[in-house]
Order: sequence, then C-alpha cells, then structure tokens
Amino acid sequence: MKAGQLRQIGTTAVSVTQYGLGGTALGNIYTAVEDQAARATIEAAYGAGVRYFDTAPLYGSGLSELRLGKGLADYPRDEVVISSKVGWALEPRPAGQTATIDLFDKALPYRGVVDYSADAIQRSLEDSLARLNTDRIDIVLMHDPDEAATIRGLDPYAASHFDQAMAEAYPLLDSLRSQGVIKALGVGMNQWQMLEDFARAGDFDCFLLAGRYTLLEQEALGSFLPLCAQKRISLIIGGPYNSGILASGAVEGAYYNYRAAPPDILDRVRRIEAVCARYQVSLQAAALQFPFGHPAVASIIPGARSVQELADNVDSFEQAIPADFWAELQHAKLIEPAAPVPGAA
Repeated sequence: MKAGQLRQIGTTAVSVTQYGLGGTALGNIYTAVEDQAARATIEAAYGAGVRYFDTAPLYGSGLSELRLGKGLADYPRDEVVISSKVGWALEPRPAGQTATIDLFDKALPYRGVVDYSADAIQRSLEDSLARLNTDRIDIVLMHDPDEAATIRGLDPYAASHFDQAMAEAYPLLDSLRSQGVIKALGVGMNQWQMLEDFARAGDFDCFLLAGRYTLLEQEALGSFLPLCAQKRISLIIGGPYNSGILASGAVEGAYYNYRAAPPDILDRVRRIEAVCARYQVSLQAAALQFPFGHPAVASIIPGARSVQELADNVDSFEQAIPADFWAELQHAKLIEPAAPVPGAA
C-alpha cells in the first residue's frame, strides 16, 4: 500500500490520501509535544506524500488546529484536504478548571461545551477557520454527538445529541455543502451504532469511525459497514491502534480504548503478535492495513508525536503483507473469519 494513494470521499469531488495524519497528538494527547516537533511532524507527513490532515477544536482546546494551520502555511492550499469538527463550542476556561477532555496535556485555556445549534455551529466553523488560518475546511464532521459515551464505559445512547444535531446542525451544514462552502459532510464518533442512525437519517458523505473497526474490533461488520457501502458513505478510520495497544504490543501499561488494557485483550494481542512473528509482519503494519479490506474505507488517520513516529507509521503502512497472514488470523478466529482482508479479490 502507498501512503499517498488517493481515494474518493463518497460521491464528492474530494479525494484523500489513504494515509492521513490525525491531529490528536498535535493537541498534546497524553503528554505534551513541543511546537517545533509538531511542525516537523506535519512537514514530514507532507514529505511522505500525505495530503489529508484531520483535526478538531477539542484536541488541546484549539491547539491542534493552531499547529496544523501553522504547519501547512507554506504548502499550496489546493494540494491538501483538511477535516475538522463541530458540535463543541470552545469557551474560556476558569482558572483551576480542567479541560473538558482530560486526555490532553497543557491544553489551551478553553473548555468545550456541547452545542449543536445552528448559531453555535456557524461560530465554531468561523473560529476553526481562524485557528487554521485558511479560507475553507474541506470536510466538516459533527463531533461526538454522544459526548464520547462509549469510551467512558457508558451505553452508546447515554448522552445523545442526535435529535439536535439532525434538526439544527445538519440543515446548516447541508446548505453550506450545497453552496460549495464545504465539500463533504460527515460525523465523527467512537461508536458505530449512532453513526448507523445518522446514515439512515441524512445524506452524509463520510463518517470518521474511531477505534471500532480495527484488528481487535469488527462488530461494525454486521450492519453498519454494509450500509455505508450501499449508501456510498466513505469511512475514515481513526484510532487504528485502539489508542495504543496495537502499536505498543501487549506490554505492561498498554492502553486499549483510552484505558489500561484488560487481560483478555492483552492475551489476544499476544496471539496476534505470534502470528506476526511467523510471517515477519509488524503488528503496526497489520493494524494500519487491516481496515482497507473493506471497500467503504477511504483513509486511516493515526496520529504521530514525532518525525520518527510518523516515519515508522508510514513504513508500516507500506510494508508488504502476504495473503497467508490474513488467512491464519481468520482461521485462528483472531479476526472475524468473514472479515474482508486487504488484497482479497
């Protein structure tokens, strides 16, 4: 696979590189990244052929967008595709109060307030344009209209803003798409169940599905992915490492879905690693390439904290993987036996 190969988003005129750069690390997820390292990582991604960059106001309370805007400033705007997100308005954070999402270290002094009203969406877009220092955002995604319930261990519908998102945010964004202000419209979430509801309720070009179609999770194959293929909704896969363990391997302290990996996941990853060793395939390569077995998948967007991490990810993405490797994972039921795999006819 080649990082710079283009894939179309839905039926739109937008094409993204099948390897994109996710923006969470640019917002200091887990630990802080220096400004110079963040910029160097963006430049290294561009140098590796990456032309798709994803970010969000919530990533570091605006820090990720600011850094991405500065990092892309010297490149022709028409050569890159930028996606960002709406639904969480940034407001000044009172002294001593933590950020809305405590995963980000040294975030800017703002907090995210969920608001899917049309006015809030318009303001959010204007603020993002200013932080990104650009005249347009190519792909706009409604961000976590469930308040990331599933990664907090809650029912997928425990904190649903679906109704307001469809009644107020969607009509505005649909109008902006019709006017050509934005090129593609979608939703970004850490669950597939509500995304399936969105797919049935509106006309969407793409969904960003984080951590729910990976080497470790294929439940979405049942109804969601076939629906996306049927409706020509492209999938952008975030969190292909399930927040860490598929990059680090089954080591002490490994993260799985933003928490310490439980014993059953550690055991499963060890078994996958054993198959990787037999075929001389890195775990990272398997994790990054697996989603592309499904025809609905257009891009993956792992983050990177450094030039070296970016280079390692791209190398893994482009590593050749034999068909027998995937067949053994299926036979051992380490992935769903019916899961489509890369390279299969």
